[in-house]
Amino acid sequence: MSHELVIKNGLVILEDGEVNTDVAVDKGKITAIGNDLTGEKVIDAAGLIVSPGMVDAHVHITDPGGGYRDNWEGYVTGTASCAKGGVTSFMEMPLNQVPATVDKKSLDIKYAAGEDKLKVDVASFGGLVPFNLEGGIQELNDGGVAAYKCFLGTCGDRTIDGDFENVDDYSLYEGMKQIAKTGKVLAIHAENAEITDRLGEIAYANGETTLEAYVNTRPVFTEVEAIEKAILMAKETGCRIHICHVACQEGVEAVIKAQQEGVDVTCETCTHYLYFTTDELDAIGPVVKCSPPIRDKAQKAGLWEHTLGEGISFVTSDHSPCTPDLKDKENAFEAWGGISGVQNNVDVLFDEGVQKRGMSLKHFADLIAANPADRYNLDQKGRITIGKDADFVLIKPNAPYTLKAEDLEYKNQISPYIGREIGAQVAQTILRGQTIYSQAEGVTSEFPGTFIKK
Repeated sequence: MSHELVIKNGLVILEDGEVNTDVAVDKGKITAIGNDLTGEKVIDAAGLIVSPGMVDAHVHITDPGGGYRDNWEGYVTGTASCAKGGVTSFMEMPLNQVPATVDKKSLDIKYAAGEDKLKVDVASFGGLVPFNLEGGIQELNDGGVAAYKCFLGTCGDRTIDGDFENVDDYSLYEGMKQIAKTGKVLAIHAENAEITDRLGEIAYANGETTLEAYVNTRPVFTEVEAIEKAILMAKETGCRIHICHVACQEGVEAVIKAQQEGVDVTCETCTHYLYFTTDELDAIGPVVKCSPPIRDKAQKAGLWEHTLGEGISFVTSDHSPCTPDLKDKENAFEAWGGISGVQNNVDVLFDEGVQKRGMSLKHFADLIAANPADRYNLDQKGRITIGKDADFVLIKPNAPYTLKAEDLEYKNQISPYIGREIGAQVAQTILRGQTIYSQAEGVTSEFPGTFIKK
């Protein structure tokens, strides 16, 4: 039998480990795995790792910008960056677009904004905010969101009508009760807003300007306290929860303890927490500012221990771009907090995890694809298995290159990884059998991506 497409000669990461084999694709699905397969079109993957395409479970796209953020990251550039970085699908956060995605009207606006602009597939988070508890949660569920998201840390711009807003304790409790009825997961940005805000105000008033000082205003306990509160609320309401971008080992340990007690909770960390440390932030500048902040070497080591083990379910980018002027600040406290990283998830994590620390290929594929797909019920994604979508990233190992600004597909070509040597390369990205990026041809000019509605 001849197939539409066969990927041959690669080291393929399957559910039970890697094997040298062929993978066949027909009508966008994986239809056969084995030796000596034949196809009308053949991709020679000799010397390459064939991994499931990354499912990045934490990406911010600012489309529409509502007249306020029109020059941030839109669907065209954001999904092009994904394609070049080996991300074949992602979970889109319900902010920083204007209006925020909090009800049927705003969800429909978001879907319309992305029409014919997607180079990869996109699943949506709906927001939990204090002002959508009278029907908005159900409207989002009916509209096909894959999960929900809320902030315990302060977020949003109160001067912008329709912008996102962090929850108070009652809104979290009531929202969790409503989300529990949908059976979907609530993802949580866990930081204690009152303490971190006040510490920041005091430091700023005292003339502090550095990123190191910023990190000190968001100490570890303020992250752990918020995680533990969310877990307690989950116990009370029966809501399934996920803790976003955990930046400290104590936070992961709180999640592990809750799992052992029967709570349906998982957590992620981000590539930048596994790469950078506090002592180098001021030399890099505000481009590397984020929250929770990048912590010290001991915390980085602890996060790696949990990433190589079982505590952290998946690794994400928390791609949160803005315009250069919002990063170009002398005072770190005045700079936008968010890192552009979606294009360098796969290569950096492969280099740092697999090549430098001995992570197994199966565990790598679980962290970037299978586990996030499972958690958010993206049942056609995440694995190289017959019947799944034919989504692949072909990785060239032991192939160092230095990232340059002009390599980036972002609307604003800023990234803390610029100038860094990365020891692996994304050679090709394939979405449902269609090549959307190759080193030879670049990013596709087509828009084959779709919104995934659950």
